[in-house]
This record gives sequence, structure tokens and C-alpha cells, in this order.
Amino acid sequence: MVLKTREKLIDVARQLFVHKGVENTTMNDIAAASDKGRRTIYTYFKNKLEIYNAVIERESERQVERIRLTAQSDLPPEEKLRQFLIGRFDTIDDVVAYHPGTIRSLFTLDFKRVERIRRLAIVKEREILREILHEGVRKGIFSRSQADRLEAMLAMVFQGAYYCMIKGNIEEGAAEIGSLRRDVIDFVMESIVTPQHHTDKSENNTNIKQ
Repeated sequence: MVLKTREKLIDVARQLFVHKGVENTTMNDIAAASDKGRRTIYTYFKNKLEIYNAVIERESERQVERIRLTAQSDLPPEEKLRQFLIGRFDTIDDVVAYHPGTIRSLFTLDFKRVERIRRLAIVKEREILREILHEGVRKGIFSRSQADRLEAMLAMVFQGAYYCMIKGNIEEGAAEIGSLRRDVIDFVMESIVTPQHHTDKSENNTNIKQ
């Protein structure tokens, strides 16, 4: 019950922030919209800043939810990594796109707040990436030397893609962004999977055809 009430307050606050803006939303607004008294709200949050921080944390969790589920699945490490890369590009699309419900619309184009959400999400995403890479290396599927390089390289690639999409004309550059996604994903997968694993997969495919 306690958790449900807290989650409801966060959801209500999020909707109010979208429609009224953070600065124009008061604790009274949140109390009225959630059908809770002010005393109840102050049981969970000291002030609006705490609710705002909870909304930010929730948004960062939503960004990493898909790739976390992928990492926790029974997929082989190479497929986990491929899905991680796809999901990571998808989060860039979500940040840049402007339509109701996306992160960009949440704070009415206030990119300082959007950036805060992204920074929190990036920390979580890096932890997930490390888990996938460690599993792949441990199982002999990923090259250890390439895995050691990958985290920093991907951070630069994704940051570059993000700022290019923010600053550039997204519609005109849609084809280039789509091509970039494919090239980055293919390049990473081809470079990190060990030659032995490539050979084993080729032999298995040949045996299946025979």
C-alpha cells in the first residue's frame, strides 16, 4: 500500500509537470490531482524537489528497462549485446523525438532536465553493458581486448549520435542515422566476437544445411 501510494504520487506529479510545467506545479496541485491530502504527500516527500527528483529517477529507469530485461534474459551474449546496441539507439530517438509521452515533451524542451535524465540512465546502461561483456568474455565468445575498448568507444559514438540529432535536421538526416545504426552495430559485433566463435557458428550452419 505504501509503495502504491508513492508510485501514484510520482505518476500524478509527472503528468502535472508535462501539462503545467515544473515551476507552475504546486504541492496543492499534486494533492488535489491524486485525491490525497497534503499531509499524505508530506509523509512520502518533504517538498516538490523530492518529487521532481523521483520523477527524474523514474524516467531514467524507463530508459534502461528494455536493455536490462535483455541482459537478464537467457539469450546468448552476442544477441544480448546486439539488443543492447539497438535499445541504446532507440533511447536516443526517444530523447530527440517530440511527441506526447516522450522525455523531450515531459519538460517542455528543457534540455537541462533532459540531460539529467540521460546522465542517470547512462550510468545504469554502462553497468548493464559491463555485465554483458563480462559474460561474453567468460564464455569465450567475446575478445577480451576488444571488450576492454568497447565501453569508452560506444560512449563517444552514442554521445556523438545524440548531439548530431539534437543539433541537426532530424528528418533530412533520417537515412544517415539509420545507416549509422546498422554500421555501428555490425562493426561492433564483427569486431568483438572471437574468430573461433565465428568459425564454430559457420561449421554449425554448414552441418545443419547438410
